[in-house]
Amino acid sequence: MLVRRFGQVVALLALLVIEVPAIVLSFGMLLLSLAIGMIFLFPPQVRMVRGLARLNRRLMRKFADVDIEPPYLPAPPPPVRQADGMYRSDRTLYKTPRIPAWNNRWKWLVSDPATWRDVLWLVLDPVVKAALVPVFVLIPGRGLRVYALWSDLLLGATAASRLASQVSHLKRTRNLAADSQAAEMRRIERDLHDGTQARLVAIGMTLGAVEQLVDDDPSAAKALLSKAREASSETLTDLRRVIRGIHPPVLAERGLADAVRALALDSPMQVTVDVDLPHQPEPPVEAAVYFAISELLSNAARHGDARSATVDISSNGPDLRVTVTDDGMGGADPDKGSGLSGIERRLAAFDGVLALNSPPGGPTTVTMELPQVLPDHLAGSLSRMPRWKSVTVILLWATAWCPTFPQGIVASIFKIFDIDEKAWFLALYMPEVWQWPVILGMITVGVLMYIFAIWLPSTHNRERWFERVKPTRLSC
Repeated sequence: MLVRRFGQVVALLALLVIEVPAIVLSFGMLLLSLAIGMIFLFPPQVRMVRGLARLNRRLMRKFADVDIEPPYLPAPPPPVRQADGMYRSDRTLYKTPRIPAWNNRWKWLVSDPATWRDVLWLVLDPVVKAALVPVFVLIPGRGLRVYALWSDLLLGATAASRLASQVSHLKRTRNLAADSQAAEMRRIERDLHDGTQARLVAIGMTLGAVEQLVDDDPSAAKALLSKAREASSETLTDLRRVIRGIHPPVLAERGLADAVRALALDSPMQVTVDVDLPHQPEPPVEAAVYFAISELLSNAARHGDARSATVDISSNGPDLRVTVTDDGMGGADPDKGSGLSGIERRLAAFDGVLALNSPPGGPTTVTMELPQVLPDHLAGSLSRMPRWKSVTVILLWATAWCPTFPQGIVASIFKIFDIDEKAWFLALYMPEVWQWPVILGMITVGVLMYIFAIWLPSTHNRERWFERVKPTRLSC
């Protein structure tokens, strides 16, 4: 173990051979890019320094078992082409996205505080290593831990960088949700235009023909009315189908479990549904899961030639997990327009994760997990408070009534109405000048005890919630 530690220390010190020339080169590139205007040298300089910082994080994870989270702000998204075919950068328009993308990237690198923290780390790192040489020699293990703490101080993530990453993640989620909503609106518009609207126009034309024939040819008018009645029935069926595509009534009335079972009954396949949810999710979550399952079952029947499928819906604490398996031909691919990309967009609004296993020949298994969509108090995952907190809350609730009401409010009533009865009201035994201050003090103490009894468990639950909430990534 000691020999291995010494080897790690030697490897760490050997990096000075790279770091010292990198410091000189880095300052030269910064001087040329910022002072003289050769800004094209700035991105390579940042990449070089970040590469050394990345190497240091990897070594600290391997040598000292310290995981240093990168602090960099999220990279800017690629430029978006406007309706006129141009790309905008500030107030300037460009025909290609190359210059706007370069400008955005340059501004991102300059404005990121982690860029300059990396430079400061690179400059001070040789000094820190030299100062820690005695510690490295005498107690190399402890020296590596101290050096890891120094690295984490300058190279680790900050609250601002974590917040920026979460904001960027929320923006991407919002955009995906907006795209999904826009796609749904286009689908509904297409269904109404191609189906319901066309049938209504046909019914109107048929009724117009009836008006012309009702006097001259009643039998023909009667036949046309029969056709109009059939067309109205078909139109009503189309409208119900569109409504089910927006938000199925069975989902709103009976919840996710019964809605999925209704899907299973309507499917041409033999579908087995197993639902183990102690509590009903929120309506937006139910809608996303319902339409995802509906799309998967439809794909299995139409494209996978499946005869049977199973749907399993369960909870893992606050996480909702859905698994859909079919015995079809397999080979499902999100890039081939199988509807899986639309499902990903639905799940992205809830930081959902979709995993696909569909080898050629089948079977196909799709697993969807939506983290933190079930409230903690519903999922039963809140940890218990420490015993001292629980005892304190119980004592506060058990005793706060005494100073608030008998010793406070009731004593004040006796005082106001000059009731000549002291009973066990402590304030009334005090000298006249102290009675009202003691009464008001008793009421204040009682109210504070109630507030504290409510505040203790609420802060405990909030702390637990903040510990659990972490940015997640959508993956497939």
